[in-house]
Amino acid sequence: MASGDDELRAILTRASTIAVVGLSEKPERDSHEVARYLRAQGYRIVPVNPAVPEVLGERAYPSLSAIPPGVPVDLAVIFRRGDAVPAVVDEAIARRIPAIWMQLGVAHAEAAAKARAHGIAVVEDTCSMATHRRLGLPARS
Repeated sequence: MASGDDELRAILTRASTIAVVGLSEKPERDSHEVARYLRAQGYRIVPVNPAVPEVLGERAYPSLSAIPPGVPVDLAVIFRRGDAVPAVVDEAIARRIPAIWMQLGVAHAEAAAKARAHGIAVVEDTCSMATHRRLGLPARS
């Protein structure tokens, strides 16, 4: 389900800390490129990947629920297969993360509907980096 530019702009403007679920340590992977771009735009990146201890110089956590409560997460960006999305959405609901962004090629209608029913803004099958550039959003200060 597509989101309007006003909603996309609001999600990216309100977020300051982004948990990137499925963030790879490999620079050639899309998740790494997008996270690097978002960090360069002034967002704090929290890697979520159970297979690595650190990505982009930041401690990685095995799941959203493993991120310490003192670390606020404003947006969860998901780079996982569709079948992994429901579990990520459940963790986002439990953490009260206000927005979920499923990257290009990632969508799950039922999980998205569940998140929206809990008041969470949801974007599906859309690249956050390309959207940030297209909307011409300034870097965060």
